[in-house]
Amino acid sequence: MVIYSKVTEIFCLVDEFCKEYAEIVDKALIGNKAKRPSIMSQSEVITIAIIFQLSGFRTFKHFYVFYVKNHMKNDFPDTVSYNRFTELMQQNLMAMTLFLKTCCLGDCSGISFIDSTPVRVCKNKRIHNHKVFKGIA
Repeated sequence: MVIYSKVTEIFCLVDEFCKEYAEIVDKALIGNKAKRPSIMSQSEVITIAIIFQLSGFRTFKHFYVFYVKNHMKNDFPDTVSYNRFTELMQQNLMAMTLFLKTCCLGDCSGISFIDSTPVRVCKNKRIHNHKVFKGIA
């Protein structure tokens, strides 16, 4: 399913980013950290979320419970329950968003595609009263 060399490569990139991110956040925070550190690192959580996109599984729960916890024990030995993992994903959302924004966006090649599929915003009888997208769409 997932190429293991890719897992290592993604983890290394994410881990380097998380170290830099932690330094910046620690400088900006006021006061002490009151939380106990998590069993899974921020890098592991973000890596698993990225690998899911490459895996071909339809649902994240199926991917995590049946694939990560069973087949990737060597790569991620300290996995937590699925419910706890979703909480960790929420806590690490900002770091993951910044990682994807800064490290994973490709350069524009000059060719772009725009989806021009019409989206219904209201029922047809109210179409003339709806002014939210007037002048834009």
